Amino acid sequence: MKNKIFLYLFIFTALFVLFQFMNAKKAKESYDVKIENLQKRLKSQDSIKTATIDSLIDINLDLTYFSLESNEDAASYFEEMGYNPGKLALTISDKIISENKPGKDNPIVPYEGMEGNMAINKVRLLNHKWIIADFTDGVYWGELFITYDVREDGVVDFEVEKSFLYPRN
Repeated sequence: MKNKIFLYLFIFTALFVLFQFMNAKKAKESYDVKIENLQKRLKSQDSIKTATIDSLIDINLDLTYFSLESNEDAASYFEEMGYNPGKLALTISDKIISENKPGKDNPIVPYEGMEGNMAINKVRLLNHKWIIADFTDGVYWGELFITYDVREDGVVDFEVEKSFLYPRN
């Protein structure tokens, strides 16, 4: 009787160990498949991120192509005159925008405000001679093409070459 109990106990233990082994094997295979799928998704997301970063870099290069900061010839022109191109660009932009006075139109804008005062909102220095700017009175808006010259004494002269006022819809 004692032998039969040990035999049944041995068979039960062997079946239990076999069941645990098979269950662990299936769980491991399932986890391996999940890990492979996650690694594939991560690689595709990394390639998407890399492609997105590359396209954003290309877009940024396109947007900054016509700017004083990315134009080495224009920057060297100002450096030869003894100016820091970055500081000079800020100074010129500030000078144009500082012409916005409360209750008055900006004198650089060749249009009178119809629904308020014409004020310059944004200025971009394209190179060492040209500026584009946009202006509005709150309802009407337009753009300016300005030429400028920095004299030896540091004075900046502006001349509006072209301007455009968008029609109101």
